Amino acid sequence: MSKKIVIVGGVAGGASAAARARRLSEDAQIIVFERDSFISFANCGLPYHIGGEIKERSALLVQTPESMKARFNLDIRIQTEVISIDAAAKSVTVRELNGGQEYTESYDEMILSPGAVPIVPPIDGVDSHSVFTLRNIPDMDRIIRKINIESPRSAVVVGGGYIGIEMAEALIQRGIETTMVELANQIMPPIDPEMAVPLHQEMRRHGVRLQLSDAVDGIVETGDGLELTMRSGKTIATDMVILAIGVRPENTLAKMAGLALGEKGGIQVNSAMQTSIEHIWAVGDAIEVKDFVTGMAAQIPLAGPANRQGRIAADNIFGHPSRYKDSLGTGICKVFELSAASTGASEKLLQAQGTRFEKIYVHGADHANYYPGATQINLKLLFDPQDGKILGAQAIGAKGVDKRIDVLATAIRGGMTVFDLEEFELCYAPPFGSAKDVINQAGFVASNVCRGEHEICHAVNVPDCASDGVLIDVRNPTEIGVLGTIDEAMNIPVNNLRDNLHRLPKDKTLIVFCAVGLRGYVAYKMLTNLGYKVRNLTGGYTTYQMVKRIGM
Repeated sequence: MSKKIVIVGGVAGGASAAARARRLSEDAQIIVFERDSFISFANCGLPYHIGGEIKERSALLVQTPESMKARFNLDIRIQTEVISIDAAAKSVTVRELNGGQEYTESYDEMILSPGAVPIVPPIDGVDSHSVFTLRNIPDMDRIIRKINIESPRSAVVVGGGYIGIEMAEALIQRGIETTMVELANQIMPPIDPEMAVPLHQEMRRHGVRLQLSDAVDGIVETGDGLELTMRSGKTIATDMVILAIGVRPENTLAKMAGLALGEKGGIQVNSAMQTSIEHIWAVGDAIEVKDFVTGMAAQIPLAGPANRQGRIAADNIFGHPSRYKDSLGTGICKVFELSAASTGASEKLLQAQGTRFEKIYVHGADHANYYPGATQINLKLLFDPQDGKILGAQAIGAKGVDKRIDVLATAIRGGMTVFDLEEFELCYAPPFGSAKDVINQAGFVASNVCRGEHEICHAVNVPDCASDGVLIDVRNPTEIGVLGTIDEAMNIPVNNLRDNLHRLPKDKTLIVFCAVGLRGYVAYKMLTNLGYKVRNLTGGYTTYQMVKRIGM
């Protein structure tokens, strides 16, 4: 007997579920309800069309109702909203948005994929016609219309996450003076504050004004545009506002149907994507998942997981056992000429969960330094100091960031350790990598820490370390003249250490550092072999500067 499947939501998870269901059964009746005019569109590409990198609007339309009908024989009903679910009767009530006609539709199985909705703060003036959110193609069209017709000179982006960063770049590329307001002391929330410092510098370098640790308390329309009242007491005059504070699960239908919700407001599902009510499944941004590293509840609105979840729900409906194995939250964002990527747990998450961890930093080239065009990758690795299990990683750089984080995401998923990173055999040729890749370097450093062969000091602890020990900068004086050094540090270049041992006390801990940690490690091994108590500043002066500039 053929199944009748109703899918609520035709983007990402819903479209993936519909296509997979058809591949598994030619006889099933598959109905997709979508309240907007578009299905299966590339919502991650919306800012790039606004900014002009994606020239043709049609390129965002991965599939149309007509193409999905032709290829998969789906009954797709756009501009049709599901307004209620009768789980006992296994039926939904729907409303056609053009005309308002309502009717009911029965189902054997239903998949909820309503996605998420932008968070709009309850502040005065937020309903102004010059205040925008960006969730779908109509939202994008409204923003483009505003830019093309009214030629705004300035804009304020509220929120420093993925969409906020991408929108700030798009506006700058359109010649619009842009300010970004972020409540936290950093942009890009998935990464830790010190790793966001290069991103702040890059944003400012391209003209974005960053207003960190602040928020919008009110919006007033004036004859010249908008005036924003800030929590700090400042005011900002602007022509338009983009709200990119974040998203929340679209759980209205789920609540009405009595589905269990998680602590973060997402629909609760098991690993098969089943909800708390039989014959109702849920996927995508509307559901709550488990964090792969911590096991805690998480809200991870990313397209990759949504597509996999849609496939898994369809598999299980048609008797192909399939399980979703939690989320790592692996993501990447273009920040003008830099990339910022992360996977697994951040330091702030591990601290909040009380999880045991250690961290190291390496700053290596994306490919062999002697081959033209090499650029620096700043990599932070988080791991269990007892067994070396990898817990998370973050990387910032102009090139090669995605490759390294993808490798580390695979390692975390496979339960690998920092000791495995030492042995990874990665592609090497001068234009593409180094004989000792950044990944290998991180493995060497972290493994030595786990083995007790490398005592490290963290930049945040330098003031305490300096009070009880002696800071030694082992770089060359010319480097210090250009880049500066840590206050009270003694400069003895690594190549001159053996000739200056008489200057080094053996009754105090020596804190050695260089630019990125490598020469510091050479100095560390030399001095420990000579009987000194030594710690090496992980990531060197580069990491120290990043930590010192948190919130700037």
